[in-house]
Amino acid sequence: MKHRNLAAIATAAGALALAACGSGAPAGKKLIAIITPSHDNPFFKAEAETAAARARELGYEVSTNSHDDDPHKQDQLVDVAIANRAAAIVLDNAGADASVAAVEKAKAAGVPTFLIDREINVTGAAVSQIVSNNYQGAALGAQEFVRLLGEKGSYFELTGRESDTNAAVRARGFHDVLDKYDGLKQAGRQSANWSQTEAYQKVETMLQGNRNIKGIIAANDTMALGAAAALKNAGLDKVVVVGFDGSPDAIASIKAGEIKATVLQPAATISRMAVDQAHNYLTKGSTGAPEKQSIDCELVTPANADRYGLFGRK
Repeated sequence: MKHRNLAAIATAAGALALAACGSGAPAGKKLIAIITPSHDNPFFKAEAETAAARARELGYEVSTNSHDDDPHKQDQLVDVAIANRAAAIVLDNAGADASVAAVEKAKAAGVPTFLIDREINVTGAAVSQIVSNNYQGAALGAQEFVRLLGEKGSYFELTGRESDTNAAVRARGFHDVLDKYDGLKQAGRQSANWSQTEAYQKVETMLQGNRNIKGIIAANDTMALGAAAALKNAGLDKVVVVGFDGSPDAIASIKAGEIKATVLQPAATISRMAVDQAHNYLTKGSTGAPEKQSIDCELVTPANADRYGLFGRK
């Protein structure tokens, strides 16, 4: 019995420690818990900050935490949200399959979950799943990539984390366009796991076997920026690089004449939508929208880059 009590105390202490990592705790007002991947990535940081700002505007207390794409840590953070009697969870999840149990656990505890950016592979567990139209965006970026390459030449592709549904959807959107052109040849394809450092290293390695590429298409902007840095270091800064996300760093790179284009997914809009739908659900019993919602992406080029700010139009 004594051992069980000690274990319970340790578990509770761990939960409190995790809760202390957030930016707020419940204090009389209803709490919305916002959980995303690492804020080191500007996309996820913008998601969290936009959702938090909107929740505070609506009168909620807010906690923000990162699961760092670790399903086990995500489970712990969901447990903390439940223990803190959160009114709702806004979640950019840690895997389409690996996150199902956590979302279902929250639902069973009476805490509704509103997913942003990434779907899970079930319906009915989350109240809302609001994502960018990754396929449409990838096809849009691939079309611009084809245009910039003049429909011919060899290229590298950088893909995202294999466990992330968005990585597979974007790759399919790219290839449904690129594979139609006989003049385009894929000279290398590597996953850089959404990482700028890893993208730099992977491109550096691929260039050792092929310096004659005309372009690199990357499934997110951090990888595109890593690719551009590797190309510059190799004296190949004329190679066309196209990214995906519409990050402020990528837009600045476009304005500087480095990356040639990116596909903006409206993270700010989606985050606000999730909080608004959580509020509607909590106050009216319905979001007024279907569970699955897809928001179209926009192409950002040197011609229109000045119109865009923090993952959205200015």
